[in-house]
Amino acid sequence: MSFFAVLFALLAEQLKPLSNLNPIHHALAAWVRWAGRNFDAGADVHARVVWAITVLAPASLVALSYFFIDRYSTVLSLIFDVAVLYFTLGFRQFSHHFTDIRDALEAGREDRARELLAHWQNLDASELPRTEILRHVLEYSLLAAHRHVFGVFFWFVALSTVGLGPAGAVLYRLSEFASRYWAYRSRVTGTPTHDRLMNLSQTLFTWLDHVPARMTAFGFAVVGNFEDAIDAWRRHAALWVRRNEGAILSSASGALGVRLGGQVAPVSGSPDVSRTMSQGDSPDVIEAQGSTQGSTPMLAHLRSVVGLIWRSVVLWMLLLALLSLANLVG
Repeated sequence: MSFFAVLFALLAEQLKPLSNLNPIHHALAAWVRWAGRNFDAGADVHARVVWAITVLAPASLVALSYFFIDRYSTVLSLIFDVAVLYFTLGFRQFSHHFTDIRDALEAGREDRARELLAHWQNLDASELPRTEILRHVLEYSLLAAHRHVFGVFFWFVALSTVGLGPAGAVLYRLSEFASRYWAYRSRVTGTPTHDRLMNLSQTLFTWLDHVPARMTAFGFAVVGNFEDAIDAWRRHAALWVRRNEGAILSSASGALGVRLGGQVAPVSGSPDVSRTMSQGDSPDVIEAQGSTQGSTPMLAHLRSVVGLIWRSVVLWMLLLALLSLANLVG
């Protein structure tokens, strides 16, 4: 059941992708904003209440809905799985940024590539050399693939195996969104944010992402250069400020043979970009205290990273298919 739900959701997302700023995105931002405005009075306990309302309550509602739907009809429960996954899992929620920047670089329009990168991640990319543009695109694309595909994939499978349906996908995506929302709201829009709430949301997402991040890193190693990926993971993961991101990016660096890591560009603070909150990651997401070994990022590495991600998807789909088959036989 899980295999077919993921497969159908990925196919549907490829055929009919959601727009970057779709109604679900606006509703989600409004929900998180409403919870913070009505339940956060500044105390530590209020931070936990807001996080529970914004993340745990919707995930619990999805689990309860799945329980009753599955009791009524297996087919309807599959449709419910696919519908929820369609809104939480997929490449097309970020891939258009990658494609546009790649096309601009292939056409020799580096200024246009810088503008697109700045619009995507709210960075001041005006003075970035070509190799740094490529490095940023590689790193952000790898992390986006993890958060939009592999992290959701992991938690969906983990909780669906215990009868909670797509609650895991909702739990992961809402946790990730909340960790970005409060940091973004404080950093860019200038709106005061309860520090405890911001730190708690980031800490809880880090915990939830600990195992999925390492599963993603291991997948990159399996479908890439295994020995170099494991060596880079062991040697260089600690360079990154955030260890989960460090595991993913260092493993991908070894798998592709490309140098990753370094300082990010400062946030530009452009008001036109800031209030879209389409991505909104804190600048330290890809900030590292040094670089991995490997060749200088080149245009060919953009094609290589696409192949790496798709091979990883195939790997985990095959493993899920085998797990589903074993469950049916058993």
